Amino acid sequence: MTITAHGYANHSPTDKLETFSFERRAPLAEDVVIDIQYCGICHSDIHSARNEWGGTIYPFVPGHEIVGRVTAVGNNVSKFKKGDLVGIGCLVDSCRHCEPCNHGLEQYCENGWTGTYNSEDKIGGTKHNVTYGGYSDTITVDQRFVLNIPENLDAAGSAPLLCAGITTYSPLRHWKVGPGQKVGVIGLGGLGHMGVKFAHAMGAHVVMITTSPEKGKDARKLGADEVLLSTDAEAMSAAAGTFDFLLNTIPVGHNTDPYMNLLKLDSTMVIVGAVEALTNVSGVPFIFKRRNMAGSLIGGLPETQEMLDFCGKHNITCDIELIDMKDVNTAYDRTVAGDVKYRFVIDMATL
Repeated sequence: MTITAHGYANHSPTDKLETFSFERRAPLAEDVVIDIQYCGICHSDIHSARNEWGGTIYPFVPGHEIVGRVTAVGNNVSKFKKGDLVGIGCLVDSCRHCEPCNHGLEQYCENGWTGTYNSEDKIGGTKHNVTYGGYSDTITVDQRFVLNIPENLDAAGSAPLLCAGITTYSPLRHWKVGPGQKVGVIGLGGLGHMGVKFAHAMGAHVVMITTSPEKGKDARKLGADEVLLSTDAEAMSAAAGTFDFLLNTIPVGHNTDPYMNLLKLDSTMVIVGAVEALTNVSGVPFIFKRRNMAGSLIGGLPETQEMLDFCGKHNITCDIELIDMKDVNTAYDRTVAGDVKYRFVIDMATL
């Protein structure tokens, strides 16, 4: 038996997203069936839909920032019940037995985790051999990969927490950002605005590092204590060697040297935005201050739940623009143009 799902998909890199019906598996013993209420639009959705990273399998249903209500559970499900507000992030399965998986770091699964979309569906249960994402009305997921969303949070604003939220929370948490530290967030977009909110809630002194004075004004409203214009050579020079941690959310290749020079001795800058080649990385900023540059990828299931609970405690959600399903293609073009503050979220009731 299967469940008929309705959503939006495209059928080639140049096609627009359009209505599409497909199958979800009926719930197995460990499965949770979710009525999807909201799904965020991540730039990764666009790259994948347009095959800009290669390897996209069509028809392609995007969406890995999913929030909805449980409608059914399998016989062995103990973590969730019908009516619960839950979320699904970037992965819906992993090998479950490698060292990272055993330590709740499924995002670093040594055998390859199963993405919420465009991955081999290793569980099966339908005629499809690929996972379909959250631009749809329902989804079936093993309970291990389902997360509780605090009921006090706005459900729509919670959707991007499942990707943009955990992508920024995880490195801040791992590098122990907290009171007494000066933390720089480089770039104010979907990731950067969450980095500012989290670092502020963790008690750090937060500096927004941007090329735009206008974005600086927005950053202060989000919780930044200061704004540093990276185009101001004098200000950058004065700030050299004063930062305990930098969260770099710039989404394209860039010269990292000006930012590395901001760090104190033994401090770290973490890359979470750029997945393409950096244009310049010199040894000098590392060698003379024993500085570090690292990367970070989303978060495992335990840490993602911790992040959601932290958001519930501090009433943190993403700043979003809620759209109808029919406007998704326009939203894609606007996202590429940087015309959103700071994430689009689809109201799936409009499907």
